[in-house]
Amino acid sequence: MLRVRFAPSPTGFLHIGSARTFIFNWLYARRHGGTMILRIDDTDIERNTQASLDSIFEGLNWLDLGWDEQYRQSERLELHRKTAEVIFQKGMAYRDFTPAQGDEGEKSRSGAAWLFNPGMRELSREASDRRAAAGEAFVLRYLVPRDPVREIRFSDGVYGEQSKSTADIEDFALLRSDGTPTYHLASCADDADLRISHIIRGQDHLTNTFKHVLIFEAAGAEAPRFAHLPLLVAPDGTKLSKRRHGPVVSVTTYRDAGFLPEAFINFLCLLGWSPKDDREKMSRQELIDAFSFEGINRSNAVVNFTEADPFDPKAVWLNSQYLYAMPVEELAERLLPFAHKAGLRAEPGKLLALAPLIQERIKLLGDVATVADFFFVDELPPYDTAELIPQKGDLAMAQRVLERAREVLPAAEFNHQGLEETLRAAAAGMGIKAGQMFQPIRVAVCGRKNAPPLFETMAVLGKETCLKRIEQAIRKIGVGVGTGTTVHDGKSGGA
Repeated sequence: MLRVRFAPSPTGFLHIGSARTFIFNWLYARRHGGTMILRIDDTDIERNTQASLDSIFEGLNWLDLGWDEQYRQSERLELHRKTAEVIFQKGMAYRDFTPAQGDEGEKSRSGAAWLFNPGMRELSREASDRRAAAGEAFVLRYLVPRDPVREIRFSDGVYGEQSKSTADIEDFALLRSDGTPTYHLASCADDADLRISHIIRGQDHLTNTFKHVLIFEAAGAEAPRFAHLPLLVAPDGTKLSKRRHGPVVSVTTYRDAGFLPEAFINFLCLLGWSPKDDREKMSRQELIDAFSFEGINRSNAVVNFTEADPFDPKAVWLNSQYLYAMPVEELAERLLPFAHKAGLRAEPGKLLALAPLIQERIKLLGDVATVADFFFVDELPPYDTAELIPQKGDLAMAQRVLERAREVLPAAEFNHQGLEETLRAAAAGMGIKAGQMFQPIRVAVCGRKNAPPLFETMAVLGKETCLKRIEQAIRKIGVGVGTGTTVHDGKSGGA
């Protein structure tokens, strides 16, 4: 049976590259009716943090894809040690007692890559047992074949046939000097025990795979099939990292900005993979049906962002497409926590009423804070009186429009039809164009020119609020005129 795993280490936040690896594993498992396993690789005790573990689960839970089985590597240490012992007893590993030797290796004096310490590699078993029994610390190293050398080969689902000579592979550590397993040993021991059939991971692990093939052989386990994914890089070609690129590489940054998980998943899938038919917006089921290794590109995928605009434009565009297609009831529900986070006194009923008005004006859920803020405030923020001036008009015209609106609106039905009929009739009575009537009212009730459709907006705001704001605008004009303020003609759109 097909079994895949995602194995993050809780040493940092959930990186968007790691999230994509999880998604590709999940898609492959669901496409082929397999099992998706989450394994927390937490054997690096010194670097593990609870905050990192929380970040991993927060990000994965937000993606809302789920998994079938879950394990923690730290609970499987006995298995790792037994696997190391099996390899050692087969004569395929040796103890390295070199005091200055690092657990993972060292550099030779010439600066070339270190391969092995001959004195330790050739130490007799009797001498090795005697020193270990005396309590001398050691690193357990894999005895990489050197005489004769071998070609280690495997076929990668993305990068094709791979080979490397054992002459170029160091005697890598299996157990550290404190007895804890290295990444290589723990990962392979768990993969074998959990019967992982396919390992799908980042291309930065491609060179590790030669070592892993050796471990699987020595442990008497069949090696899984491998597929390595192209890396995600910044516009300058550097690998994405929090130290260099900041929070933009964290999954929770996208969540907190107001991306939809389904849109974010869609976006990540298109980084380094293509359905080969130019589709971009794809549902979860469409992604499952289309996903294959053949669609994965070998080149690294660029995430386009700048300091001024931290999110890839395609990610933002995709998110907007999901928002536009969302039922307004669901949109209102999803907007609510972002409105509250922005300090807006939003109620579900009012959000439901205004959701259709802003649906095509927002690209992220967080945009509700700037697009719809005027629906929830008692007093509008200050705005330039010149914004009230209609096209081909002046401040005096704006004042006459607002005064006429103050007269006719109390009797108007506060719905689209009633407001449109009332205001168009008022414009005709004043001998001005409808757009010249609408512009000052729009700014007066919204505090800006760029706002949702006027009549629907006024209906949601309500008669009392609209009349109050129109009155305030009239006084604002009076103050400007009374102080001799010069206001230049402005331009505005129509209804």
